Amino acid sequence: MPPVAIQDEPPKTKLRVAIIGQSTFAAEVFKLLVKDGHEVVGVFTVLDKGNREDPLATIAAQNGKPVYKYKAWRVKGQVIPEILEEYKTVKADINVLPFCTQFIPMEVINYPKYQSICYHPSILPRHRGASSINWTLIEGDTTCGLSIFWADDGLDTGPILLQKTFPVTIDDTVDTIYNKYLYPEGIKALAESVNMVASGTAPTMTQSDEGATYDPALFKAETHQIDWSKGGTALHNFIRGLDSSPGATTFIQQQTREGIDSSSDSTVEIKFFGSTLWKGGDVVGDKLVIPGLKNPALVHDGGLLITADDGVKLNIQRLKVNGKMINASNFFKSSENKVALELTAEEKQFVESVRDVWKAILRIDIDNDTDFFDSGAGSMDVVRLVEEVKDLVKIELQNEDIYMNTTFEEFFNMAVAKGRAGSATKQVIYDGVELDVNKMKIKFPTQLFINGEFVNADSGKTLTIVNPTDETVICKVQSANGRDVDRAVKAAAKAFEEGEWAKISARERGAMLFKLADLMEQHKEELATIESIDSGAVYTLALKTHIGMSIETWRYFAGWCDKIQGSTIPINHARPNRNLTITKKEPIGVCALITPWNYPLMMLSWKMAACLAAGNTVVMKPAAVCPLTALKFAELSVLAGIPPGVINILPGSGAVCGQALADHPRVRKLGFTGSTEIGQTIMKSCAASNMKKVSLELGGKSPLVVFEDCDLDKAVRNGMGSVFFNKGENCIAAGRLFIEETIHDEFLRRVVEETKKIAIGDPLNRGTSHGPQNHKAHMDKLLEFCEAGVKEGARLVLGGKRVDRPGYFFQPTIFTDVTDDMFIAKEESFGPIMIISKFSSKNLEDVIRRANGTEYGLASGVFTRDVSRALQFAERVDAGTVFVNTYNKTDVAAPFGGFKQSGFGKDLGQEALNEYLKTKTVTIEY
Repeated sequence: MPPVAIQDEPPKTKLRVAIIGQSTFAAEVFKLLVKDGHEVVGVFTVLDKGNREDPLATIAAQNGKPVYKYKAWRVKGQVIPEILEEYKTVKADINVLPFCTQFIPMEVINYPKYQSICYHPSILPRHRGASSINWTLIEGDTTCGLSIFWADDGLDTGPILLQKTFPVTIDDTVDTIYNKYLYPEGIKALAESVNMVASGTAPTMTQSDEGATYDPALFKAETHQIDWSKGGTALHNFIRGLDSSPGATTFIQQQTREGIDSSSDSTVEIKFFGSTLWKGGDVVGDKLVIPGLKNPALVHDGGLLITADDGVKLNIQRLKVNGKMINASNFFKSSENKVALELTAEEKQFVESVRDVWKAILRIDIDNDTDFFDSGAGSMDVVRLVEEVKDLVKIELQNEDIYMNTTFEEFFNMAVAKGRAGSATKQVIYDGVELDVNKMKIKFPTQLFINGEFVNADSGKTLTIVNPTDETVICKVQSANGRDVDRAVKAAAKAFEEGEWAKISARERGAMLFKLADLMEQHKEELATIESIDSGAVYTLALKTHIGMSIETWRYFAGWCDKIQGSTIPINHARPNRNLTITKKEPIGVCALITPWNYPLMMLSWKMAACLAAGNTVVMKPAAVCPLTALKFAELSVLAGIPPGVINILPGSGAVCGQALADHPRVRKLGFTGSTEIGQTIMKSCAASNMKKVSLELGGKSPLVVFEDCDLDKAVRNGMGSVFFNKGENCIAAGRLFIEETIHDEFLRRVVEETKKIAIGDPLNRGTSHGPQNHKAHMDKLLEFCEAGVKEGARLVLGGKRVDRPGYFFQPTIFTDVTDDMFIAKEESFGPIMIISKFSSKNLEDVIRRANGTEYGLASGVFTRDVSRALQFAERVDAGTVFVNTYNKTDVAAPFGGFKQSGFGKDLGQEALNEYLKTKTVTIEY
């Protein structure tokens, strides 16, 4: 049966809804139904597991809705009268069953006016039953889907209300199709179905008998057993179909690398996870005999390679051996004796602290053999455990570490071992500062970084670095002059022309950059903390964006290192000879980078990662007001093995250090992010000195246009993010919002209401969402900006003042009734100041003209449900980036840069490499 296509429209009637079920899925359905205006009159769910309440019960209680928890609805096949009567008291119009493991009596199913609708994760009538997602993969289906059906007294046999289908690839697992499609689309489909019922448009389509299947539930152990006589593709499908839980299972005899242990009659239970069809060649490994397979499997560095009887090969990434999850490549290592760690007094104290963390998460007493997952932990508990242990001690944990060490004893031994390994890391010598802040010790250099060493500046002059949160002095940092620049450029030139960097292969270069990214990952909490105290960035945002995207950028460009290549070009032959022309992409040489203060490490990474991936060397000047993460990065580059001279970091003023870089004759490329005014000065200097190649990412006054047909909730949320993200210190911030006049007042009301909720405070506080401005001069400029707006007649609706507390805190500000001729409509504030103007959609030409009405062209955005209008806007707005029904969505793979006086050249994406490469044409005659 084809899926039903129904328009997504708001309900005409608000229904009284009873939600029966459990899980996060059901909780999300609850939120969406409430958002659509329906009244949830009761939530009926399962009993608590120990002290752990179901998420549906939690969200209902938080919203003041009645919650009923039942062990069962029936006894001996009959509905329990007291429960039925209690259910009737909520007087629901409809029952919604998002995910329900209990048998619900027909007296309940049929009681409401509109009876009951259920969610099922398959395209009914195919794959009826409790394990439908698993069977979709086991059967090798190329499509998956979901059905919303009217409940009846059969098993998933009721009439269809709505269906949706999605593609399935050969590499999909239960988790991937659930997370990509069945979870998010299922939530929306249930809400859509309720809206259809409310508006009287819900169909009732009898399920066809054609193609109907009922698949057994995969709860019993015998249903997990692998039939090794099947072909390789079928084996792959079976394993991935059980990949999430419970795992495809087989039993083997006890074995070592030498072969089967004939002295033992015991067997080993193995569950298989992470199957992929093998596309590589032959591998070398240790044989593992699996009963039922003609050929032994091979334990190798990449996993467990299985050759099916039909010759098809599949590779297994993870195994659960007698209940213990391991990497498949470690199968034989797992049985080797492990030496118990002799714990120090400090480590014993750490173990008890970790025990308290486990106890808080699981809400049970923790013994050494307590299993994290057997005790009820889920995926979000894994994330919490990782983060809380990181707060206790400076070690780098991944989610996989928990999956591979599920008992408490295994976990704390792993954590202690990681801590010992981390403490053995070699040290880089420098003059620096150590601080106890954010529940950790941080350490960073305060010297220049030239030719692989931290050194003092030639002049001895320093920069005073101030914490914008409390206006205290963090430290003093050495400040470079022209002679320091010359030293650094010469070191970079030598590294480019003669050093190890010039000799290694592109692939080896990539490996170094990957290692650097890994070190940044290991130090991400420290880097984020430094970024917070140095620039005022909110710590949680710094983790995700300032540092998180920096790491992603290095990994992205590390992958490009060995994929930079030229081309062959057919040309006319010089007869009687023949000719061949090829092009080569070559690094430019010594590059200078000058970065701004709003995203100190991320701006460094956006430029330097592409620069080094292309094979250049670099001299980089961070912003004078916040150079600390750049200096910490320099330390990590040494630990990553980057050769001396490849990276040089020079804190200093723009007038001295920056100008010297622009003027230096041996610098062949300069990349700059900053103001348009300084960009023009740099461009003149680069031209006058030696015609340097230049890329500039400059100022912006990005327009965001909101039409009346938009999703207003989304537009308000994204409109606030477009202005207030990173406290407005964002180059692509929406400098002006054009709101259609018919929705202006409601948009303004909502924005003001939500802006008042913004939590302003210490950026290291996990509850803070808005920290201090970067430095005092910038905050003073924002005050002047607001004064100019008021003076010109713009209506100041909210904010416009400094927050009454120490630190450079500025109130999120909203202006409206802004006309095109006003100063605040034309100039960039670079702060948390929302500028709102009205427009009429009757004249699309006019609003596009107004959006293009500045000399800036960095970014833009539009919110509308009209695809034609959105595409017209995207085509005609003169900006390097256009966001449609979103904002601030940048990605390391997507080119980023502006037009007009917002500059030229690109950061990020493959195009960024071209900024740091030159093309050489070679013509050969033969």
